[in-house]
Amino acid sequence: MPAVLLDLEGTLFAKGAPLPGATDAVRALRELGCGLRFLTNIDSRSPAAVAEEVAGYGLEVRVAELFTPVSAARQLFAGLEGASVHTLVSTALREEFAHLPARGPVTHVLVGDCRDTLDYPALDAAFRALRAGAELVALQRGRYFRRDDGDHVDTGAVVAGLEYAAGVSAKVLGKPSTDFFALAARSLGLAVSDCVVVGDDATTDVAGGLAAGAATVQVRTGKFAAQREEGLTGRAHAEIDSIADLPALLGTPLR
Repeated sequence: MPAVLLDLEGTLFAKGAPLPGATDAVRALRELGCGLRFLTNIDSRSPAAVAEEVAGYGLEVRVAELFTPVSAARQLFAGLEGASVHTLVSTALREEFAHLPARGPVTHVLVGDCRDTLDYPALDAAFRALRAGAELVALQRGRYFRRDDGDHVDTGAVVAGLEYAAGVSAKVLGKPSTDFFALAARSLGLAVSDCVVVGDDATTDVAGGLAAGAATVQVRTGKFAAQREEGLTGRAHAEIDSIADLPALLGTPLR
């Protein structure tokens, strides 16, 4: 039985509630003996806060099973000596990155969800650091995210603006980065080719999974309908109506 790298929002829950069959599907995957990792591009909160939110939906997701861009950023900067980081992130994440040195010339600009902290001086400071030679690091670069009150501009729009203004390209830590999927698989002691990536987003879950060499399954929930209208769907190895159909699908060849 393959390991499963599962998206969260739009796949297991949406609009502040679990999707039909999600709780039973996760339980069934555990009973089948599937290794599980829950991948999310949530870059406004810590992994612990995400786990607490998901638990509130009745879904059994352990902190150790979560992979977020925040986790990837911690690992990146832990291995870099002499880094001086300018952060453009949410208030909730400032404590997560408070340990990063911010002295001397800026070597890295870290951008995440910054809707509650973004203003022109902060954006301009990031731009100037990039023009002076700093590397742009994006927690993720999604175009938009979906909440119960509608769609919202995501981190990728800010990243794209800085790339355009400073003439640089960002290193992306979250989905669809192939490194992100490989890291999740490695934590299970597996190659990414031994895993199935499941999600609603063709541009992050499916595209990233395919690029990394995983089997891919797109659920017809979350962003699926909007992306089908844009002609973005149809690339996954399989499509299912919802996560409830996943345990049965895993009994059939995907590629």
